[in-house]
Amino acid sequence: MTAATTIPEGFQQHVAERPDDSALRDVGAEGLTWREYGEQVARICGGLAALGLRRGDTLATMLANRSEHALVEMGANHLGVTTFSIYNTSSPEQIAFMLSDSGAKVVVVEEQFADNVRAAGVDLTILVLEDGDVDRLAPEPDFDFASTWRAVQPEDLLCLIYTSGTTGQPKGVEHTHRNFVEMAKSITARFPVGTDDRAISYLPTAHLADRGVLYYTHSLYGAEITMCPDVAQLGAALAEVHPTTFAAVPRVWEKLKLAVEAALRADPAMAAAFDSGDETVLAAVRAKLGFDQLRWALSGSATLNREILGFFNKIGVPTTDLWGMSEIGIATAAPIGEAKPGTVGTAMRGYEMKLADDGELLVRSDFLMVGYRNAPEKTAEAFDAEGWLRTGDIFTVDDEGYYTIIDKKKELIINSGGKNMSPANIEGAVRDASRLIGPMIAYGDNRPYNVALITVEPSVAEELGITTAVDELNTDPVVVDLVRRAVADGNARLSRVEQIKRFKIMPAVWEPGTPLVTPTGKLKRNVVHAEYAADIDDLYAAQPGADVYEPLGEAA
Repeated sequence: MTAATTIPEGFQQHVAERPDDSALRDVGAEGLTWREYGEQVARICGGLAALGLRRGDTLATMLANRSEHALVEMGANHLGVTTFSIYNTSSPEQIAFMLSDSGAKVVVVEEQFADNVRAAGVDLTILVLEDGDVDRLAPEPDFDFASTWRAVQPEDLLCLIYTSGTTGQPKGVEHTHRNFVEMAKSITARFPVGTDDRAISYLPTAHLADRGVLYYTHSLYGAEITMCPDVAQLGAALAEVHPTTFAAVPRVWEKLKLAVEAALRADPAMAAAFDSGDETVLAAVRAKLGFDQLRWALSGSATLNREILGFFNKIGVPTTDLWGMSEIGIATAAPIGEAKPGTVGTAMRGYEMKLADDGELLVRSDFLMVGYRNAPEKTAEAFDAEGWLRTGDIFTVDDEGYYTIIDKKKELIINSGGKNMSPANIEGAVRDASRLIGPMIAYGDNRPYNVALITVEPSVAEELGITTAVDELNTDPVVVDLVRRAVADGNARLSRVEQIKRFKIMPAVWEPGTPLVTPTGKLKRNVVHAEYAADIDDLYAAQPGADVYEPLGEAA
């Protein structure tokens, strides 16, 4: 357990004690030792001070997952500056809101994102890193680095995490150094991190998963971090790094599973041995993925599909689900080897939990967020009089303390008969029925029955030998038949009132970072409802159109 009370203090302990160990690198590069990392951080800290930044100010970054991001962030942290990252898919309007709301004085941005930042029109210093160059950040000759970082206090604001904004504008969640030091202790109590560990940073640095679980926790405990600037390079990064710790969202696990299955199809003999659980083959698969030295792996953002969790457990990848929020950190997870499919585990160290009368999970801890920036009324709404944070998520908990997410309180379907239903539960039943089903949305507010808009996975369609163009998959007869079967199978797992009576297959692919899906893969339900209002109305028309389908064996 770290004895540090701030991020700079923890960082400097490794610089002093392990100067020649590898600390930070980019995929395919040699990287920096802790001594070199420390020298760069000292220079950049002084360079940011020369730009006029002081303890308590705010700095924004819009950078890919590369070593420059860690260098700038850590340099700012040593100055006592509050930092936050902007999602790289953000529009100029979204960037303008976050820069204005945060009061950032400086934004450090890569060339590829610079035009969007300029288009935001916010009056602040824009530092563009050309070809990743941070050498221009140089301190004044009399800059006292040691006294500067030692002046940083545990209750100083370390960072902002802007929520994904599934409804309305994102909120800037404020956290102190103490918060993340304590969160790191909570995480490592269940999922140890040490100086011999290796991790890959590839998830958005604007999100809790990369910023908290990876960047702060692994830096405090001295692990080597490899930066991967594009998720498309993750496979190569895994094969190169052979990480000992790993975290992913369900979509990444899904793609890794598809890659393994494609390799097995190309080698029938190996596939047969794999199906029989041959340990030599399973070990070869782990090594091919880069997971042969993995000590633990986490899945978050949404509950991992039972089939996918079972697949990785079968090949010996120690995977478990977690649940957390920007406001509270990682609050639940099952210990490795003790995961229950469909649940998000048990309470982590340092968290108290209880369910309200309506099933909403309430959480209390002494290291929750300070509040939302510039939004005291929203901060007050988030907590009750006894300090319990209202998560907005409906849960159940079993006799062993394992929590299961039902849905977001504000996203529950309430049909015309007054029945409350979870759209996520309905969608999960259908998606579990077939890998062909991509992101989908169930709808039924104030309506007599539920309907759905469904997308399909082009990679799975290709795997099934369907050669139709991606934008025409929604009308392919084989696809339509398979989706109808999947909806029928999903319905069989639902109560009658929850079942989907009609659906449309959408021609688009709903990818993370688009207007309909947050960068972390959560559907912006209100945006989808508005964008496809006419399609939803078609599903309730007395005489539905030709592209409206019903599950096999059912009539609307």
